[in-house]
Order: sequence, then C-alpha cells, then structure tokens
Amino acid sequence: MDRLRIDKWLWAARFYKTRTLAADEIGKNRIQVNGDVAKASREVKAGDQVTIRLGGGLERIVWVRGLSGQRGPAPVAQKLYEETPESLAALAAAREQRRMGSEPALSIEQGRPTKRDRRDLDQARRVDWDNRWSASLEPDDD
Repeated sequence: MDRLRIDKWLWAARFYKTRTLAADEIGKNRIQVNGDVAKASREVKAGDQVTIRLGGGLERIVWVRGLSGQRGPAPVAQKLYEETPESLAALAAAREQRRMGSEPALSIEQGRPTKRDRRDLDQARRVDWDNRWSASLEPDDD
C-alpha cells in the first residue's frame, strides 16, 4: 500500500477518534496536504507534509512516515508520522501557557451562593419584608 485516503490516515494515526470527525475537520478546511487544502478523498503517501489546524490558533505540522489502513495502539500510530521541531515547540509553548494560566474558577464573580451568602440573603429578606412597597387600590392618607 503506497497511498491512503487522508481521512483514514488521520484516524489511523490517532489524530481523530473517528473517520467521521476527521472528514468533518477536512470539510472545514482545517487540514492541508503539501500546502494545499485537502478533501476527504485526497490520498497521502510517505513523505507528504500534513498541516492540522487545532483550536486556539495552534497548528501541528507532521511528515507522513508510514501508512496503515487500520487503527492500532498509540505507540504504533506514532510511528506513522514525524512532527516538525517547530510544531513541537509551539505545542510545548501552548501547553506551558495553559499550565501557567489563571484558575478559571477564580474569574467567576457570580454563581451559587455560599452558606454565609445564603444566610445574609435570608436575613436581608426577613428585614425588608415588612418595608416593601405594595400596590393597593386605596389611596395613601399621608
């Protein structure tokens, strides 16, 4: 086997969990082969350069080193491609950026109240209950 469909190769190399997901990403023009936007039926061969655009503006650039028509274990799948040093450096930088980023929960200002907040709310409701404005048909004598 010297040629294989790109969607099948991406699935076998474990870039995507299913061939359908790989085909969807190809349909969104997120996969390039040798600098050209690929279609799902595009065939790749050993030596081709595949660019995979991921979320967050990250790109993985890999060289096709082998072909496989079936999905195997991860160590075998990693032998199907070789990632470029620039791509590995960008992936490591993005990983470090995520690691050093702030805790997402700290940015939440509103949400479920704590027990103390709940007690304060209940206390405020009890105090204000009698002082609430109420609409009535009778005019106020004040």
